[in-house]
Amino acid sequence: MPRILRIATILLVSFSAAALAGQPDSVKEEPDHSMSHSSQASRAPKSTLAVGATLDANGRLWLAKVEDQRLLVSRSEDDGRSFSKPVVVTPEPENISSDGESRPKIAVARDGTVLLTWTQSLPQKYAGNVRFARSTDSGQTFSEPITLNDDGKLTSHRFDSLAIDGEGRVAVAWLDARDRDAAKERGEVFSGVSVFTAQSFDNGASFGRNRSFKEHTCECCRTALTWTKEGPVVLWRNIFDTNTRDFAIANLDKGGVRRATRDEWQVNACPHNGGSIAADRWGKLHLVWFTNGAVRQGLFYKSIDGDWESQPLPVGNPAAQANHASVVAAGKIVLLTWREFDGQSYSVRMMYSTNGGESWNEPASLMTSMGATDYPVPLIDDKKILVVWNTAKEGLRTMPIERVTARR
Repeated sequence: MPRILRIATILLVSFSAAALAGQPDSVKEEPDHSMSHSSQASRAPKSTLAVGATLDANGRLWLAKVEDQRLLVSRSEDDGRSFSKPVVVTPEPENISSDGESRPKIAVARDGTVLLTWTQSLPQKYAGNVRFARSTDSGQTFSEPITLNDDGKLTSHRFDSLAIDGEGRVAVAWLDARDRDAAKERGEVFSGVSVFTAQSFDNGASFGRNRSFKEHTCECCRTALTWTKEGPVVLWRNIFDTNTRDFAIANLDKGGVRRATRDEWQVNACPHNGGSIAADRWGKLHLVWFTNGAVRQGLFYKSIDGDWESQPLPVGNPAAQANHASVVAAGKIVLLTWREFDGQSYSVRMMYSTNGGESWNEPASLMTSMGATDYPVPLIDDKKILVVWNTAKEGLRTMPIERVTARR
């Protein structure tokens, strides 16, 4: 019998946590399809709506957000109805990049260790550092933040992603300009930047040396990481041939780069529009991304299982700027969320599959807001699904989506 989700009364379970989210003094809306190399990361930050969120092993909701140049962490025991008092992660003020493409990342290991990464913006244009901190006392205190990029150079280290296996392994990936800078010093042409990684095998107590994983990648499209039964897999927008900006994936342990999309998006600029990836328990990968290529245009989903790949599935309404989607998966449940704009209000849209992406329900509208908003953040574990959405008008909103049948 197919597994289903009940959404009939979904609008009755949207909560506001404005006390934590606050009402920003000013909100800068990120363009939906920016083709400029400029980003908020190179400027002093303003109030921001972009948040990081995760569920721990007990189903508690953890939230990371930037406020007054400090990174704050809180948790909720009741799916977002209320939150604990925020704990400051960064004791000194930092210019923290926090927009739809570069938000703080948070994960919680099975032993309760809380891990965070974020990008510290520097005054020089596009320059930044990838930062890390952790808590070993359930979020009561945090270690002194450290910089993960180990080159000591004033250049771009940005658009970090974080994944954990829950048992002590931690992987971080980001976009790094040190290879490009070195090539320029040698008088060589270098397209884009590089994907760099760092890994920990002791829950973030220490990290190995940085590793240059892949050269010639898009400069400012967010990276994405997921943990599979064979290790961490990273998704990024790569530069193929001459400025063909399609997506690639690779297992950080095994190496080898695989082209994940063939949209033939030829553009001599960064779209500022990364993808999202999730793995189910069997190792099947689920991807969602935006493209404006010669082959297809819009938002798309596909799955990858070994050498097999599904055909790209169109997602959302292109006329309503369907964009910046995220995917999560657990068991046979795969959930997509994205944002649309009808000319007056933003809406969170969702579609889901109960059979590993083989078939999908009709898209549903979950929440709307008339003001500036973050992009929706979906979360899933073995017991619950939450969609987190931060808005300027209503504050932080969380929507539990009830599951009514077993997942196995």
